[in-house]
Amino acid sequence: MTAIDDTAPLAAAPPAKTNGWLAHTRYVLTTNPVTLVAASLFAVIVLAALFGPFLVPYDPLASTAGGALKPPSFHHWFGTDQLGRDVFSRVVMATRLDLLMSVSAVALSFLAGSLVGSLSGYYGGWIERVAGRLLDTIMAFPLFVLAMGIVAAAGNTIENVVYATALINLPFYARLASAEVAVRRNAGFVMAAKLSGNSDLRLLATQVFPNALPPMMVQVSLNLGWAILNAAGLSFIGLGVRPPTPEWGIMVAEGANFIVSGEWWMALFPGAALMLAVFTFNLLGDGLRDIVDPQRRT
Repeated sequence: MTAIDDTAPLAAAPPAKTNGWLAHTRYVLTTNPVTLVAASLFAVIVLAALFGPFLVPYDPLASTAGGALKPPSFHHWFGTDQLGRDVFSRVVMATRLDLLMSVSAVALSFLAGSLVGSLSGYYGGWIERVAGRLLDTIMAFPLFVLAMGIVAAAGNTIENVVYATALINLPFYARLASAEVAVRRNAGFVMAAKLSGNSDLRLLATQVFPNALPPMMVQVSLNLGWAILNAAGLSFIGLGVRPPTPEWGIMVAEGANFIVSGEWWMALFPGAALMLAVFTFNLLGDGLRDIVDPQRRT
């Protein structure tokens, strides 16, 4: 009988398992070049929003009468506006406000729409009928016109712009969540979890809604771009953020008055920043869907 050698070294322990979310996110970014480009652009936008005050070379609100309407140069990369303010500094500083308004509005509409849509899709009945009529009422109006009316009636403030943008985007999430939850509420894995003793709310939160989340992430990325355009559009017509606060819509509106006289840079650069932000959010949709999809985390 062979003796066991107690002095033999123990077998090496298996390496620690890499965090599933981080590994899956890295896999999605490295296998999809479009998502990687969008994520890189989004990182640049976030960095500009967070560290804008430390990156800009001039005070975005400081005006110099002698330096008004100067074209792009080494000292003023994007030129100056009619009050001598540095356009580059104002474009960078406007990133924080526009991103904050967009993210806040989409977060509110996502949370409220997901709750209403999930409950109506899972339980049906009178909950679905009441929610459906309320959503039909909102969608009966042209959405931008409805946002204009809300801001004009409630007051011309940043908070009201966020609330108005959240309200007009709410039906998208509610309709989508209701449809996705209704399809999955009778699925086999949901029935198995229900037979295990889980309550309806627990099933909805842990089994049904996570599987309905991927298409909603695509809608989130699209709505982020729409929210920025909506906020900029309200500011453009004078119902959004008030001057002299740096905001892309205000800057485009101010620059539009000087395009005919040849000062093209005042409207071009804030408009380009707005276009880049919307373009980035539109490209992020597929990547967000792949990251949150439970079926893809294998």
